[in-house]
Amino acid sequence: MRIHQATPELRPQIIKLLQAEKLPTEDLPADLTDFLVAENEGCTVGVIGMERYGELGLLRSMVVHPDYRNRSVATALVTSLQNRASETGIHTLYLLTETASEYFIRKGFNKLQRDEAPEAIKASSEFSHTCPVSAQVMVKTL
Repeated sequence: MRIHQATPELRPQIIKLLQAEKLPTEDLPADLTDFLVAENEGCTVGVIGMERYGELGLLRSMVVHPDYRNRSVATALVTSLQNRASETGIHTLYLLTETASEYFIRKGFNKLQRDEAPEAIKASSEFSHTCPVSAQVMVKTL
């Protein structure tokens, strides 16, 4: 298993993985600079992304192919993204989730009320219209 930066050529595979789990794809950035993929024998089996808002990051689009779950792929993706974020000036990571809040609590994230999120995060497409208002906001200081 190898974790590496996503490239434009991987975009179709990334979209396929996200769509299979009913995650949004319409607002994926044109360049995938802050997206990482997990690759196994030439196949993209996981993806995670981040949007930057100054020193704040919004973790988004984390998915692992069902055949590769429970093999620490998600942990490797989250750890790699956190390291990359920290190394490039991000001090705090936010995320929105409808299904994985317990997973992210185990990764050191804390629940946050929607109105407690910084304005920059509230203005993101994920927060403002892509994710439903029922999505849990979470935060982690790096």
